[in-house]
Amino acid sequence: MALGRRAEPDARRLSLIEATMRVLARAGAGGASVRAIAQEAGVSAGLVSHYFAGVDALIAETYAHVDAMVAQALDDAVAAAGPTPRARLDAFVTASFAAPIAEPALLSTWIAFWSLVTSQPQIARQHDEQYASYRSRLETLLAAAGVATPDLRHAAIAVTALVDGLWLELCLSPDCFDSAEAGAIAQRFLNGLCAEA
Repeated sequence: MALGRRAEPDARRLSLIEATMRVLARAGAGGASVRAIAQEAGVSAGLVSHYFAGVDALIAETYAHVDAMVAQALDDAVAAAGPTPRARLDAFVTASFAAPIAEPALLSTWIAFWSLVTSQPQIARQHDEQYASYRSRLETLLAAAGVATPDLRHAAIAVTALVDGLWLELCLSPDCFDSAEAGAIAQRFLNGLCAEA
């Protein structure tokens, strides 16, 4: 970018989203005001309002951005696992226990989003859509690995709950167990599902 030239709109929007992530991680949803986000981004509050129709819209877009980042990390892990269905399933599940997903700052940001699910209809819709997408991708991987069709929905719900629980505890108490142990626990659970198929 040329010296003195203003940031392109997409780059400016992204910088505001990234600032929102940092504010949410540090101060939670209650601390995420236009003023706090503008200060974090090093811009005027007016600029935030120029790009977003208020703090709720900015938080909703930040939630979508964070979900896209996590989805990309999962996709990358699956792609790196190669063509074997079980290896792809394992990679999808265990990617949540490594960077960039298993990070305390990301946990803090997710907690802020979750705290808004009961009070913000837009965030509640996003939550439902994002988790439905995750479970759908997981169902596809489970089916490819041989899990019986009638069990896919319940299996995906169970795996999602296991991954969320391990991820949460790994981020909150990293001295309790490490990412390899979390992965091994998840893989043992997947072994049981695949053996039942």
